[in-house]
Amino acid sequence: QVQLVESGGGLVLAGGSLRLSCAASGRAFSMYAMGWFRQAPGKERECVSAISRNGGDTYYTQSVKGRFTISRDNAKNTVYLQMISLKPEDTAVYYCAARATPSVSNKFLQGRDYNYWGQGTQVTVSS
Repeated sequence: QVQLVESGGGLVLAGGSLRLSCAASGRAFSMYAMGWFRQAPGKERECVSAISRNGGDTYYTQSVKGRFTISRDNAKNTVYLQMISLKPEDTAVYYCAARATPSVSNKFLQGRDYNYWGQGTQVTVSS
């Protein structure tokens, strides 16, 4: 079992940057594929980005390509989401999620594929 704690959210002006972190407790973090999701008020949860166990395979939803970067440090049991050029439409609660998988290269894009979730961190981008 793994517990996830997000941090790094906040209020930022449009065009600004934030780096979200998701720290995982427990052992074998490297056995988990990770994802970042977000949910804005009145909208469905969407997968923003995902990364495989070894960090070699990543996914970005179209709206964040070129602005967000996902990475992980398995030695620190942490996954990151670097966000630049933030827009008001990026405003949402951001969640990290984890799923154990035997494949080092698989990544998962659906919320239902993940077993563990953090509590979320609010990102607000003002214009």
